[in-house]
Amino acid sequence: MSKKDASLLHDKIIWKPTQEQIEKSRLYAFLTKQGCKTYDDLYKKSIEDVGWFWEAFVQDIALEWDVPYQAVLDTSKGWKWARWFVGGKLNYVRNAVDRHARGEKQNQLAVVWEGEEGSVRKLSYRDLFTEVNRVAHSLLSLGIKKGDRIGVFMPMTPECVIATLAISKIGAIYTPIFSGYGAEAIATRLNDCQAKVLFTSDAFYRRGNLIPMKQTADEALKLSHTVKHCIVHRRAKTAVPWNPGKDMDWDSFVQSPSGELIHGITDAEDPYMIIYTSGTTGKPKGTVHVHDGFPLKAAMDLAYHFDLKSSDTLFWFTDMGWMMGPWEVAGGLILGATIFIYEGVPDYPKPDRLWTLIEKHRITGLGISPTVIRALMRHPVDLVKKHDLSSLRFLGSTGEPWNPEPWLWYFENVGGKRCPIINYSGGTEISGGILSCSFLQPLKPVSFAGPTLGMDADVVNEKGESVRGEVGELVIKKPWVGMTRGFWNDPERYEKTYWSRFPNVWVHGDWAKIDSDGFWFLEGRSDDTIKVAGKRIGPAEVESALVGHKAVSEAAAIGVPHELKGEVVVCFVVLKPGSSPDEKLRQELKKHGESMLGKAVAPETIKFVREIPKTRNAKIMRRVIRAKYLGFSDLGDLSGLENQTALSEIEAAL
Repeated sequence: MSKKDASLLHDKIIWKPTQEQIEKSRLYAFLTKQGCKTYDDLYKKSIEDVGWFWEAFVQDIALEWDVPYQAVLDTSKGWKWARWFVGGKLNYVRNAVDRHARGEKQNQLAVVWEGEEGSVRKLSYRDLFTEVNRVAHSLLSLGIKKGDRIGVFMPMTPECVIATLAISKIGAIYTPIFSGYGAEAIATRLNDCQAKVLFTSDAFYRRGNLIPMKQTADEALKLSHTVKHCIVHRRAKTAVPWNPGKDMDWDSFVQSPSGELIHGITDAEDPYMIIYTSGTTGKPKGTVHVHDGFPLKAAMDLAYHFDLKSSDTLFWFTDMGWMMGPWEVAGGLILGATIFIYEGVPDYPKPDRLWTLIEKHRITGLGISPTVIRALMRHPVDLVKKHDLSSLRFLGSTGEPWNPEPWLWYFENVGGKRCPIINYSGGTEISGGILSCSFLQPLKPVSFAGPTLGMDADVVNEKGESVRGEVGELVIKKPWVGMTRGFWNDPERYEKTYWSRFPNVWVHGDWAKIDSDGFWFLEGRSDDTIKVAGKRIGPAEVESALVGHKAVSEAAAIGVPHELKGEVVVCFVVLKPGSSPDEKLRQELKKHGESMLGKAVAPETIKFVREIPKTRNAKIMRRVIRAKYLGFSDLGDLSGLENQTALSEIEAAL
């Protein structure tokens, strides 16, 4: 499909669920059970009484409690400090692993893994239960107690999943750390949460090369003085530096338990994870998540919006250091599904590696970022079509706004026009989605059908008034199960970040718009907003316009100061192969921007680069680009930056 055709379809409903898809969905069964006739009826009910909704959900999935809760919701300290399932004792690992391992699902696959070099491992729920118990026993033997913090700096391997579950099982708190972080970023997180143990690996594979991890971990531990033990899994079986007295080999550390380990008795509101999200300035924010929070929100979104069933195999292309890794593990396993994890990149050793994985492992649900799809689109579409992708039931996406052409390419060539794209956006602090789609609602390209169930979301203007048909702030007006229980040791920063704009309203920091048909669209981060001569525009809208040109692969837009207009738009553009970064094309792109956006907010300056600074989950780091462009010596927190070489590209373009 051409870019022109894609643009024409942007505002049209392109997918509607079949009656069979509707009636076989978990959402339809739940809706009917609650006496609702339509999705809109159920959504309205879910936000009018959020306590009712979340209680109905945990009953629907038959969540197991050690001690029943006394009240669903306590807002005595205000919405920003809401507590859920008060008085209840709940350990999420009991529900994600133990109950399946002791029941009918014990022989069902829980985790399937493939390494970049082709190694495959499969763990049933009973296998996973056994391995988690072994690591849990070993942690207890080190003297680890409920509430102790443990870092996990590992590649996407079964051991990474096992370690995270074992930590939560004994009531300790784990901190996921992105496998591509440098020593300083790792140490910052370990020091902030005062971790006692670090799990790591010797190395992992990336594009045929071995990427060392143990050396990076050692450098981080020189900067962190609270970690007493470093447990090293020999993923690649390479020689690594060794620190006697601190380092422990995984195989010798992990014990064979004398008996099955009963999960730790934890309060439903006890923290189980501190996951860091980069701040615009200063240190990263340690978002605190609890046993009845993040796992339940992940499971609900997967059950009702993605229609994940126990017969499904879910593959979200991510890293355990990002939110979607723990999300896939907690949510997928609670629902008794199979989760698939992969160590490598999507186009190595051949450009069709991703499609090979789907065909080989009969993946039913694929989650991926728009950036990855844009990269894979550069290869001939025949590489997709030669594979049998008929196992797929749904496609997922998150990380950034779409452009019409890659969305349609994904929908048509990967999903065969039959699989809905469950567009999904929220955040680390949310435990999942604010906005999503479902098997009961039609789709427009790049859109969201609306807020997820139980999320009282809205779009408001500068006065906090609801707006339609125009860009405004994305907000949430009532508490939900998955909301972070604040930032670790920094409650004031949490309140200032999300609750200081309007009374009892969470301001998420995204621009959004609701069209006349009720579809929702994201327009970029509100702190990235560009205001040219009083006219406000989101960078995503500018970027989408430029990517609509046949020569452009990617774009990043920023606003820079201008003495007359206040700000002007500056864009950094990555071209497709075969396009020349010359002055003729620069002027052509500026004219294209004018025709798409109007002269007032069109790009003032266009710079050509080979790559754009991004996080691992494909979010463009516009604040870093802007700081680099303006010559700031302090670029802020760079721990989330995936491609350091992109900074040199920005500098060279100037």
